[in-house]
Amino acid sequence: MTAEAAVQGIRSVDPAGEIGLFSEESDPPYNRPPLSKALWKGESVETIWRKTDNQNVTFHLGRTVTAIESGSKHVIDAQGNEYSWDKLLLATGGSPRRLPFGNDHIIYFRTLADYRRLRSLTEKGQRFAVIGGGFIGSEIAAALTMNQKKVVLIFPGKSIGDRIFPRNLSQLVSNFYKEKGVEVLSGEKVSGLDTRDDQLVVKTSSPREILVDGVVAGIGVQPNVELAQAASLKVENGVVVDEFLRTSHPDIYAAGDVATFHNPVLGKRIRVEHEDNANTMGRLAGRNMAGKSEPYHHLPSFYSDMFELGYEAVGELDSHLETFADWKQPYKEGVIYYLENGRVRGVLLWNVWGQVDSARKLIAEPGPFRAENLKGRLE
Repeated sequence: MTAEAAVQGIRSVDPAGEIGLFSEESDPPYNRPPLSKALWKGESVETIWRKTDNQNVTFHLGRTVTAIESGSKHVIDAQGNEYSWDKLLLATGGSPRRLPFGNDHIIYFRTLADYRRLRSLTEKGQRFAVIGGGFIGSEIAAALTMNQKKVVLIFPGKSIGDRIFPRNLSQLVSNFYKEKGVEVLSGEKVSGLDTRDDQLVVKTSSPREILVDGVVAGIGVQPNVELAQAASLKVENGVVVDEFLRTSHPDIYAAGDVATFHNPVLGKRIRVEHEDNANTMGRLAGRNMAGKSEPYHHLPSFYSDMFELGYEAVGELDSHLETFADWKQPYKEGVIYYLENGRVRGVLLWNVWGQVDSARKLIAEPGPFRAENLKGRLE
C-alpha cells in the first residue's frame, strides 16, 4: 500500500519520470485491511486492487532486492540484476513474528497469499486455532466465526485487546466473543504443534491439546530493516527518517510500517503499522521524492471490526495510561480518552464515527486536562 501511495504521490508532481516498483509478492499492489475484514463478509477479491494501471510503472513482482549500493545509486536483485535510481523509497514493511515451532503449518496472516491459503482451508476444515489476542488475532477470530467455523482464540494476556483497551472494556470484548461462540483461552501460551492424520494438534502450557484443521497466528511484526542496515542507513526500531521522510542518505526515503518518524503532536518518535499511515506517509514520500519539501506531521489513525463492534482510534492507546470513558451507552457507544501528565495522548472512538479529526485536534491541545473536563468533548 505504501509503495502504491508513493507512486500516486510522484505522479501528482511528476507525470513523466520513470518509476520501478519491486516486490517480493507476486501480486500487484492491493489494500491489506480487507484481508481480515471485508473479504470475510462477502466482498470480492476484485475490490482490493490499487489503481496503478495508468501510472506508467514498471513492476518487478516476485522479485527480491538483496542490496542497495548508495554510492553508485544501484539496487541489486536476487538474480544479480542491477537497476539504477535517482531517488529510492524503502517501503519494505514488516515480517510477522514467528513461533519457534510449527514451521509452515502455521499461517502468519499478513498477505493476500495468506488469505487465499486460509480461505482454502475453510472450504473443508471446521475448527481453527487463532494465536494472539491483539489486532489481527481478534479480527481473524471474528471473521472465521462469522463464516460458521469453530474458533479457539489463544493468547497469554488476561483478555482480548488488553494492551490497548482499559481492563473493563477488554473483559467485555472477551465475554462478547464467548457469546458469539469463540472459545477464548486467555492466559495461555502455545508451547508446540504436532500433526495427527490430516489435522493439527496445538499444545498449550496448561497443558492442553487442541485438535484443529488450521492454525493462524497474529503475534506482531518486526520492521524489515536488513536492507537499510546493510546500506549503513540509521536504524532504530525501524528506518529513521526526518520530517521530509528522508533517511540518513539524502536520496533514500522510507515510509510505512518500516519507518520511524518524529511526530510533533506526541513529541516523540513513533512507528505505525496501519493503513492511514501507509497511505498518507507513502503519498507524501512520493511527492518529496519528486521535488517537493513537505513535512510529515500527520498523526495516523486506525480502525477495527470485531463482529458488530467497531472503533476508530488516533494517537497513543496504551492501557497503562490513565483513561476516562465517556459513554453514551455503556460499552456500546462512547469515547475513551488516554491521558498522561494532563495531556490527551490518545482517543478511542467506540462505535462513534466521524470524529477522528476532532480527536487529533484535542491531542494537539496542551491542556492541562482533567478527566471530568473531557465529558462531552467528542460525541
